[in-house]
Amino acid sequence: MDRLKGKVAIVTGSTSGIGIGIARLFAAEGAKVVICGRRQEKGQAVVDMITKEGGEATYHFMDITAPESIEKLIADTAETYGKIDVLVNNAANVALKDGRVDELTLEMWDAIFQSDMRGTFYATKCVLPYLEKNENGGSIINIGSMASCGGDLGSTAYACAKAGVDKLTEYTALQYGKKNVRCNCIRPGLIVTPENEAKVPQPLKDIFTSNIMVNRYGCPEDIGHMCVFFASDESAYVTGQIINVDGGLNSHAPTVAQFRELNSRTW
Repeated sequence: MDRLKGKVAIVTGSTSGIGIGIARLFAAEGAKVVICGRRQEKGQAVVDMITKEGGEATYHFMDITAPESIEKLIADTAETYGKIDVLVNNAANVALKDGRVDELTLEMWDAIFQSDMRGTFYATKCVLPYLEKNENGGSIINIGSMASCGGDLGSTAYACAKAGVDKLTEYTALQYGKKNVRCNCIRPGLIVTPENEAKVPQPLKDIFTSNIMVNRYGCPEDIGHMCVFFASDESAYVTGQIINVDGGLNSHAPTVAQFRELNSRTW
């Protein structure tokens, strides 16, 4: 369990949900993990959990909407550990019910883009000089969303922001690949976490599981395992990729679930 041994990794938004799953797996694989978010008590609880499991982690306050907070996180991590190897841009405002185009206000649009697009961009910009200095380069892992894969009835601003994350991934990979910095993006499918499970209604779970190609919805560790691969030297030849970790939800025709209910393969 030493695929990330000696690496220093920052996981933004790691005081809850998917971020905790990523951070725990990073620590289990030998990384020194910086837990960050706005909630110090929850962040320290994650640090204590990782320490109890035999890993190494510290907490650092970060507000993804505040540029000076991002700058301090990156600078303090580099000063503490002497380097940064991995940045996971996980922090975001998951506004799945932000509405249709006609329902959105400019304030709603700007608030979502500030956290989900602007924050990801600025964290990437701030960490690049440190990754470029490393002898073995570094890895940036963006957490996108399957919302960017196609149109839907709502989530307009959220989906557009996450589509921007997809494109930022490709541009970063292209512009800094020759400097030994890789950048990839993971689009999670339905991920049920301890925090959101009670809030995910059964009809929504049923809709997803009828369209997912495997027999369950996702958990934070599903995203964490892909992050470990992208953070490790095993993915040294992989960059600019946008990977769906969604149980196969987006890999089939949209009519599959309905035909399955009819026990038919075609019309």
